Formats: sequence, structure tokens, C-alpha cells
Amino acid sequence: MEAACRGAVGADGWTVGFLPGTGWDDGNVHLSQAVPTGLGEGRNLLVVRAGQAVIAIGGGYGTLSEIAFGLKLGRRVVGLATWGATTSDGGPAAILRAETPDEAVTLALEAARR
Repeated sequence: MEAACRGAVGADGWTVGFLPGTGWDDGNVHLSQAVPTGLGEGRNLLVVRAGQAVIAIGGGYGTLSEIAFGLKLGRRVVGLATWGATTSDGGPAAILRAETPDEAVTLALEAARR
């Protein structure tokens, strides 16, 4: 999360962090706005619900829950080195595979503009 926030701020963006704990200072230094939820991993639903697209990076179970919430809520999910990004029947991929961070951002922004 910190790397994503650092990149967004570096591109003159504004960042929001839905924090698992209750402390305002628990987020990283690149957050424009911290939102301490006290929800632990339950905050993953807030993260997904607040966006128009999801970029999933890595492969922990927290990432998997965000992917699942994204798919259930009809958000475009873009995966970068994460859980499966193809379907076995040759149909449209539930998770679009990105090979680079730039490609992931491009795909997510295209989906958000629709």
C-alpha cells in the first residue's frame, strides 16, 4: 500500500487509506487521508467498494478477499503477479493479467472510465 501511495502522490494524486486498526497514525506517510476503521481485514470490502476498479498485487489471502469482493461487486479486477488471471474454458478472464505496473494502471483506468 505504501508504494502505491508514494507513486500516486508522486504523480500529484490524492490518496486514501482504509486502515485496519483504530489509530489515525497507523497509515503510511504518503496518505493524504487516513480512515481508521477498526475492522481488521473487514476493511477490504470498504477498499473495493470505494473504487471503480481493483488492482491486485501479490498473493496473500487479503488480496484474494479483495479480488473476490471486486468480482462480486462487478468491479474490473486487474492482477499483477497474483491469483489466477485466466479462465479454463477460454471465456473472458475474470481477472485481467497485467505484466507491468504501468499496464495494470492503464487497464484499471480504462475500466473506471467506462
